[in-house]
Amino acid sequence: MSPRSHRSTTIPANANLLIRRLAAEDQGRLVAACEPVAWRLAEVLCEPGAPLRHAYFPLSGFLSLVTQAASGPSLEVGMVGREGVLGAELALGVQHAPFHVLVQGAGSALRIASDALLAEMARSASLREALKRYTGVTLSQLATSAACLRQHPARARLARWVLMSQDRAQADQFAMTSVFLAYMLGEPRPAIASALAELQQRHLITREGDTMAVTDRAGLESAACSCYQAERSHYQHHLGL
Repeated sequence: MSPRSHRSTTIPANANLLIRRLAAEDQGRLVAACEPVAWRLAEVLCEPGAPLRHAYFPLSGFLSLVTQAASGPSLEVGMVGREGVLGAELALGVQHAPFHVLVQGAGSALRIASDALLAEMARSASLREALKRYTGVTLSQLATSAACLRQHPARARLARWVLMSQDRAQADQFAMTSVFLAYMLGEPRPAIASALAELQQRHLITREGDTMAVTDRAGLESAACSCYQAERSHYQHHLGL
C-alpha cells in the first residue's frame, strides 16, 4: 500500500457509510486524521496476534475476516466493506488483531493510526456510538457465520456469501478466486465445485476464471439460507443501512 502524502478534510463522494453517520464536525476532523491508501486483491492487511497499528475505513472494495485453526481449513467468518471499519475492536481496548485479514475486492480506504483513532473517540460522542453499534453488528455476523456453517448446506452458504460480496462490491460482477471460495465455505474442493455448479445450472451466477457475476439476484436470494436476510435486517436496524 502506498498512502498519499497529503490529507484532506473533504468527505469523499464514495464516503465510508460509518463516517457518514457522524456529526459533520466529527466527520471532517476524522477524515483529516486519516490518509488515503489503495488495496490490491489478496493483499494481507494483518495477521492474528499482530499489533493493531491502524484502523481502516473502506471507500471501495472489501475485506475478508478469516479464522485459521491449528488443524482443518481456514474459514471466512465476516466481511468488511464501506459500511464499516476494520479495527473497531480498538474501541474495546483490544490492541492485537483477532483475524487474518485480506483484501477480497481491490479498492481504497482511509487509514488512521490507532492512537489517533482513540484520540478522536475521546472527542467525538458520535464516533464512539458508531463504533459501538458496528462492533455489535460484527459480533452478530460472527455468531451467524458459526451457526450457518453447522446448519446449512454448502450451496445455500455459497449463495449467502456471493450476495454479501455483491453488496460490498456494489457491482453485479466482481473477483471471486478459488482461494476465497474455499475460505467462504470451509469445504473440500468437490463440495465447492458442486455448490458452484448448482448455482450456475440454475442461471443464478456465472463464473469465468476468477470473475463471478450475479445474473439473477432475486433467485440467488431465494437460494441463500435465511442467514442472509437476517443479517441484512440486523444491519438496517442497528446501522440504518
